[in-house]
Amino acid sequence: MSGADREIELKFACGPDDLATVLAAAPAGDDETRELISVYFDTPDRALQKAGASLRVREHQGKRVQTLKRGQGLVREEHEAPIEGLAPDPGLAPLPSLLPDGASLKPAFNVRISRRQRTFRYAEAEIEMALDQGEVTGGDRQSPICEVELELKSGPPATLFALARELSAVAPLYLAFDSKAARGQALVAGDAEIARRSGKLDLAGKTTVGEAFQIVARQALAQIAANAASLRVEPGPEAVHQLRVGARRLRSAFASFRPMLQGPGLEGLEAAKVGLKWLSRSCDRARNLDVFAEETLRPAEVGEHPPPGLDALRRAIDMARQAAWTHAGEAAASGRFRALMIDTAAWVETGGWLSCDAAKAPIGPFAERALKHRRKALDKRRRGARGGDDAARHHLRIEAKRLRYAIEAFESLYGHKAVERYLRRLKALLDGLGGLNDQVAAEPLIVSLSLPAEAAFAAGELVGRKAAGKAELIARAGKAADKLVAAEPFWGR
Repeated sequence: MSGADREIELKFACGPDDLATVLAAAPAGDDETRELISVYFDTPDRALQKAGASLRVREHQGKRVQTLKRGQGLVREEHEAPIEGLAPDPGLAPLPSLLPDGASLKPAFNVRISRRQRTFRYAEAEIEMALDQGEVTGGDRQSPICEVELELKSGPPATLFALARELSAVAPLYLAFDSKAARGQALVAGDAEIARRSGKLDLAGKTTVGEAFQIVARQALAQIAANAASLRVEPGPEAVHQLRVGARRLRSAFASFRPMLQGPGLEGLEAAKVGLKWLSRSCDRARNLDVFAEETLRPAEVGEHPPPGLDALRRAIDMARQAAWTHAGEAAASGRFRALMIDTAAWVETGGWLSCDAAKAPIGPFAERALKHRRKALDKRRRGARGGDDAARHHLRIEAKRLRYAIEAFESLYGHKAVERYLRRLKALLDGLGGLNDQVAAEPLIVSLSLPAEAAFAAGELVGRKAAGKAELIARAGKAADKLVAAEPFWGR
């Protein structure tokens, strides 16, 4: 197999009717239409998927090409070579380094697409645009594909984002991070319809600070994009929750990497922070209603002494949740959201901060300083767990979340057991503070619903029951904070 190429590409999901609009708006160039059939392979225990790689054999006009890709974000590693048979050649590099001894490769899923492809000059770059429509099939499951791909053949990567902004202005293009391989892998695993959670990050010891930030930011952007796509199709509580988590993780990354990000291109950072706050707030009401429904209303429905008016309250809450989910879905479908994703990804991948010396430093010492800073900020707030008011506990919760996200970003640099022990104590604090935060949010939420009398009575009763346990929750959070402070930091003092 030939040496690896670096594939620089952006991918966008869209509707079938949008493809012609995009094609008409794109610069002129040479067009080609192709019918592509690809079979993706993996071991029975998904060794390649776990290694962040995909392997396909694609047939076109009687010729077969084997392609292995790995990596994430704007730039991916690509190994490609012609082969003779229907099955991949396991001896072609780098496959042997990714497969266990004696591993067998089996077909995992198929992808069939009709591709209209155009190559053109845009500003200082040569770009290949592909408009793909088809489906991925795995077993008895199928999922449609309709997307636009922009691949940089030569020139500055920033031009890809400039073109993406132009095309997104004429058609609703949603930045997507899942490759066809990833979609097929999720399909056969039965995860295609599940809300996207954040996964484990792997920062090698030689990773630079800039590379680490990009890895963390890309994963958060991918989580936001996937859950926004779910909200656009079928709004629901888990997609709302995980979208908010993705937005918080990205904002936390901005805070943790702030010493590096204070250089050139600061306006891109500020714009991203404003946009992410807007996106989170678009989902806040839905999340508060979901928490009330699951943590307060449902236990009362199955309890021994449900208050009068509970059925009326359930009807009102469910109606309000549907409206709030729809509102969140509309935000995820908006032009502001599309611009936020393109602009933030552009800043992460091509921003001026990449030129600063701090971005080229090794991640290890930086991670230790960042964790110390986050721990110090939490220590300053921890008195609010007992003696402070609701606002003080809210700020403590924010700092605890920032510390948690920083730990989860850097945990691959440290021993797993030590990190898990520390995280257990931190999560105990967050659980206590989360319960208190839910109580604080419940009363204004109920007032905003303008409930009928019988539903309002039931809501008041439930809020009162919760409030009766507030002192115990404060004490529990205080003890959890003390245990956390007493814990030996795994990153060193």
